[in-house]
Amino acid sequence: MHATFLLYLTAKHALGEINELNCVQNSSEIRTNWTREEAEALYNLPFNDLLFKAHCVHREHFDPNEVQQSQLLSIKTGGCPEDCAYCSQSARNNTELSASKMLEVQMVLEEAKKAKESGATRYCMGAAWRSPKDRDMRAIEMMVEGVKELGMESCMTLGMLTPEQILRLKDAGLDYYNHNIDTSERYYSEIITTRKFSDRIDTLNLVKEAGIKVCSGGIVGMGEKDMDRLDMLVSLATLDEHPDSVPINMLIPIEGTPLQDAEPVDPIDFVRLIAVARIMMPKSHVRLSAGRTEMSDETQAMSFFAGANSIFKGDTLLTTDNPEDSKDAALFKRLGIRPMGLKSCATAHEPAE
Repeated sequence: MHATFLLYLTAKHALGEINELNCVQNSSEIRTNWTREEAEALYNLPFNDLLFKAHCVHREHFDPNEVQQSQLLSIKTGGCPEDCAYCSQSARNNTELSASKMLEVQMVLEEAKKAKESGATRYCMGAAWRSPKDRDMRAIEMMVEGVKELGMESCMTLGMLTPEQILRLKDAGLDYYNHNIDTSERYYSEIITTRKFSDRIDTLNLVKEAGIKVCSGGIVGMGEKDMDRLDMLVSLATLDEHPDSVPINMLIPIEGTPLQDAEPVDPIDFVRLIAVARIMMPKSHVRLSAGRTEMSDETQAMSFFAGANSIFKGDTLLTTDNPEDSKDAALFKRLGIRPMGLKSCATAHEPAE
């Protein structure tokens, strides 16, 4: 971001005159009828104009200096029958990752307790399945119940679900269900052939109908075009209700997968995408997910300004590396960012008078 603009923001804020920067309150209408043309128009704005617009929307609904922290654990690793081209856990990819059995409930809850002690407010559990078997459901329910007893939000990502399984998760108290759409409908078959894009949308709709909050986003850097990235956002922003959380993953190329030689994403393009996501889905938590190990502090700082307000903490995301807690803490201190409390996670920020 232009240094002069940053200095100007800092000076105005110090004088208590941040609202004089022409942020118009109550200007971000919640819409579910976005078009790609509108998304492209936003994406192609001059960079500073786009970021300023996104930041105003962000400031209207959230405390701009708070970031929600989740922690992710793989409760069942490897051996997945899906052929996702990016995934180290696909049995069809030659990544030499051995399949494991599902972790014991007590082990999962011990890790959840550690996550809470380190500042996480949400505990996310992922299993490398196309869909869970009914015999696994009781253990999963016990994990959800245990996480809730710790006073944390619970999230699961288990693949596709039957209506009966969704109701069991609801009854166990599950807060969030993660099911990423990954990319655009047009590009989807280039990445995954073992299921359809519509299968993803159907699962999201079933989860939402059951009263469980939706966590859904995608991955950039898989060889897709800009229009695919925008179409992915449009698909999420035109659901009957926007996802409560929108994780934006930057691909980590993994040796042995078809995408091992994928070209890295341009940081400015990535920040533009974060800004468009914030504008189109004003009340969603937009999460910087996989790929933060490859992001500079400056890229993350611009992303937070553009409306990202959630991260995964902890050294590992399922099977890939993540920045150490100490590095995140140092960055938060430099930026004046506070970890978001559980109450703030559940409700959108009310702007100051």
